Amino acid sequence: MDMDPADQIVRFFNAGHPCVRIATTEEHEASQAAIAAAMTLELPVFTWTASQGVRPGIVADSPSVADTTNEGAALVHLATHETPHVFVLYDMIPHARSDPRVMRALRELIHKAERLRSLVVLVDHETEPPPILKAHAAVVELPLPDREAIESVIKSTLRTIHRDLKTKGLAIAADIARSDFNTIVRNLQGLTRRQIARIVQDVVADDRKIDAADLNRILTLKRNMLRGVGVLEAIEAPVNLDEIGGLTRLKSWLASREPTLRDDAHLHGLRPPRGVLLLGVQGAGKSLAAKAIATAWNRPILRLDAGALFDKYVGESEAKLRAALRQAEMMAPVVLWIDEIEKAFAAAGSASIDGGLSRRMFGSLLTWMQEHRSSVFLAATANDIESLPPELLRKGRFDEIFFVDLPGTDARKDIFRIHLAKRNKDTSSFDMTALAAASEGFSGAEIEQAIVSAITESFAVNRALTTEVLIHTIRNSPPLSVTMAEKMRNLRTWAEGRCVPAD
Repeated sequence: MDMDPADQIVRFFNAGHPCVRIATTEEHEASQAAIAAAMTLELPVFTWTASQGVRPGIVADSPSVADTTNEGAALVHLATHETPHVFVLYDMIPHARSDPRVMRALRELIHKAERLRSLVVLVDHETEPPPILKAHAAVVELPLPDREAIESVIKSTLRTIHRDLKTKGLAIAADIARSDFNTIVRNLQGLTRRQIARIVQDVVADDRKIDAADLNRILTLKRNMLRGVGVLEAIEAPVNLDEIGGLTRLKSWLASREPTLRDDAHLHGLRPPRGVLLLGVQGAGKSLAAKAIATAWNRPILRLDAGALFDKYVGESEAKLRAALRQAEMMAPVVLWIDEIEKAFAAAGSASIDGGLSRRMFGSLLTWMQEHRSSVFLAATANDIESLPPELLRKGRFDEIFFVDLPGTDARKDIFRIHLAKRNKDTSSFDMTALAAASEGFSGAEIEQAIVSAITESFAVNRALTTEVLIHTIRNSPPLSVTMAEKMRNLRTWAEGRCVPAD
């Protein structure tokens, strides 16, 4: 269990640390932790912000010390104290980073705090402070709320909304089964208390009720809330597996593993699956396979473009990867889709051609895959198996390695039915057997594009869409598998006996 942040602060102080850092956007929680620690230590408190200056005590409206809104003046004033105190400084690190004099004054305050047995608490949103502050300050983590805390936040938020609506003669309808409520709680994991309360408020505002129908809305709000943080992209997955043709073995595997995602699975000695590797040539449907995982397990999916990790500045590529993995853990439970994983780590399996960058990043990924405990399921896709480091393919790295081939005859029939039905066409009026035969070697995306093209051409000449029109369009649009026949053959040969067919 994560230690309470106030207890962390007290423990660091008792161990002789003169300075701690709390990097968070949840300033209110950080403030509460710092004040609680000060009360436990029985030390007086001074706080500082650039807008209010230095304030003594913990009372919100206590008078400010004159002429201390300037960061340098504030540090000089605080350094005049000759008795132990707790100094809580908000957003001081950006000032210290940009002004060497402020950095010097802050370091001197920390040195004096060490001598007097005082404590400097730095609260800001920066995750990477200047190296000198890293050396001086211990890091305090604000743990995200656990299931019990999430339930408490949901219920208290609903009570608050209910009280407000009651004054207007309205009420909240909260008719929800316990199993559905547990699902909502699970999908709010990885958020702060403030973010959870905001999502609950937004959901209830739509129709003044919360029920199982709100699950997709909650996932969308959660995805939007974390969008733009880090280098991940939120992807929309199909609503249900009926919208995905083929992939029968993958679907069966997902269904058999779904019970291990339950909260009580560990009581039976089960652990949730950690990831799969999806191999196949370009256009074979690996992206759809990754989305099928998110759809089957009703989880959001985040896409990481491995090629976008690389940066020209030393250390930035590794920082991007760490940031991406942290964000995925914040979104848990989630499917993390690393697209074309060989792009980022191909050089890790050969002599270094990039100064060891690929190998360092590859090592970081393997360590995370082995050690992370968050509910993040890794779905990695690859086109070129020969470029992947052999360590990635070792047994135990992934729960399973699937080969995503081009759709077979039955899968192509399903794909035609799905995409024709999406476009309000009567599927019974088409010869699915003929269409499946004509589209041999086509990917699902190519079949969809052929349907779109045929509908467009038919509409342009005011003609009904028929099986013959579709077949004519298909025959005039050779698939990618024709131009990549040799690569497809080689990959199928390699995958035989090494991978599980996805279909």
